[in-house]
Amino acid sequence: MKKLMSVCTAALLAVSLLAGCGGQTSTPASEPASGSTPASAPASAPAEGESYVVGVCQLAPHDALDAATQGFQDALTEALGDKVTIEVKNAAGDSPTCATIVNGFVASDVDLIMANATASLQAAVAATSDIPILGTSVTEYGVALNIENFSGTVGTNVSGTSDLAPLDQQAAMLAEWFPDAETVGLLYCSAEPNSQYQVDVVQAELEELGYTCTQYAFSDTNDMASVTQNAADNSDVIYVPTDNTVANNTGVVDNICRPAGVPVIAGEEGICSGCGVATLSISYYDLGVATGEMAVKILTGEANVAEMPIEYAPQFTKKYNEAICADLGLTAPEGYEAIVTE
Repeated sequence: MKKLMSVCTAALLAVSLLAGCGGQTSTPASEPASGSTPASAPASAPAEGESYVVGVCQLAPHDALDAATQGFQDALTEALGDKVTIEVKNAAGDSPTCATIVNGFVASDVDLIMANATASLQAAVAATSDIPILGTSVTEYGVALNIENFSGTVGTNVSGTSDLAPLDQQAAMLAEWFPDAETVGLLYCSAEPNSQYQVDVVQAELEELGYTCTQYAFSDTNDMASVTQNAADNSDVIYVPTDNTVANNTGVVDNICRPAGVPVIAGEEGICSGCGVATLSISYYDLGVATGEMAVKILTGEANVAEMPIEYAPQFTKKYNEAICADLGLTAPEGYEAIVTE
């Protein structure tokens, strides 16, 4: 009888243990457990105390990119406070350094990468297909990422904001300032695909208006001065797009064009303040803020980066450079604001 009772007790204990383990495998593998989030859906809102690390790769230190980075940081900090750590690294105008920077972010497994300028975006896309990437100060994403028939949404781990101002209006602005000019030189860095895109569009618009246009492409800072001199020698007016190499070296352009009496129409305010007479520009700070607001939505799970269309600046402002206009004897047409310099 004692042996029989011992056997029964052991059997009951085994059944009890099996029942306790069975709850962990009761949900079929093909269905999410109750309360879980399907893999395709954005992550849920952050838990109390959750924190994030965001890496910023900025191509070069100049006014436009600096303003975009600052706006991005301010938007993130305002929304997330001390829950977000932002690591800002600058490639000092060297595109290969962007790859080094973003590869470091990937190795550190940051929660999001903000790529400021086209070269930074291209490096980030080459480095990861998993970490969300937001670009800013990128003119045309289809060109930058070699996407044919780009519809406005990348559809992968990439989205962001564009600094594209209406190129037809920039061409019209040049005609407004210099209706009697005949030759226009388009000065840009051939290593920047979005610069090539802009000068191609602007050239077509200017030729429709009756101007004779010539493209002057320099490969880097080594031949920038000689190409600029050639452009100044053979042009009545020079147009410069939102080109990061020019933006980082406006003094080179100004030291050649202003003494020669050749005015420069610029694609953005930072370049105009350094070497131009007029621009149709956006606020890069506001563009950075918009990028930061997109980042907050991604980090908190409110939005899926793959579904976010590229956003554009809401408004554009006509501005002029008082000092250079005075030196060249130019008077701004109605409707232009003077660029405020510190």
